[in-house]
Amino acid sequence: MSLALFDLAGRTALVTGSSQGIGLALARGLAAAGAAVVLNGRDTAKLDAAAAMLRGEGATVHKLVFDVTDHEASRAAIDAFEAATGPIDICVNNAGMQYRSPLEDFPADAFERLLQTNIASVFHVGQAVARHMIGRGRGRIVNIASVQSALARPSIAPYTATKGAVANLTKGMATDWARHGLQCNAIAPGYFDTPLNAALKGDPAFNAWLEKRTPAGRWGNVEELVGACIFLASDAASFVNGHVLYVDGGITVSL
Repeated sequence: MSLALFDLAGRTALVTGSSQGIGLALARGLAAAGAAVVLNGRDTAKLDAAAAMLRGEGATVHKLVFDVTDHEASRAAIDAFEAATGPIDICVNNAGMQYRSPLEDFPADAFERLLQTNIASVFHVGQAVARHMIGRGRGRIVNIASVQSALARPSIAPYTATKGAVANLTKGMATDWARHGLQCNAIAPGYFDTPLNAALKGDPAFNAWLEKRTPAGRWGNVEELVGACIFLASDAASFVNGHVLYVDGGITVSL
């Protein structure tokens, strides 16, 4: 009976930025738990490859090509999917970007791109799916925050600001929408081996620092985020709302 709480059969999950990295791993994990998955991105070729891989593993896969930084495009794509295909029961707001530069030299245009990609997209997509979920009296929204929701490192101050905003927007979503039957939570990954972190992973000095700084003594593997996502997307989390779940090998709790 307890395992049935984690069963996502019959549900449909939209994962933004899911052609690679964390987004693809989460889509794959949700599919393995029984959900049909909706892949999203702007690169059609990458989405096609990801969809083919998941379908080869037996998953039911849909694709939605739209720009999550465009409010109207996000709403139009989600409304059209709901009308033509059916309800989106789970939304994972994963799309994100990074840009590194000393704060005193940080380009204004890069700052704006970070704001749009990392935080405005969570509002655009989250609002679009919530409008439908509210009418049904149920739904799960899982936002991807970061250890940088709570911590900072040199050269990524604007990224840190956006991820702090994701954590607080998650709390705001729960405050507004829990009464309508929605569970809105966030996962805050630590340092994971992803394309976004390729520059850091290739830096021996950073690797040595990270292994010493993290109680677990290593980078995370993207598959280690799947359990947290399935939990927050499932009936097991029916009274969990506005929570930020750190999956970080202990880095945020240790000095």
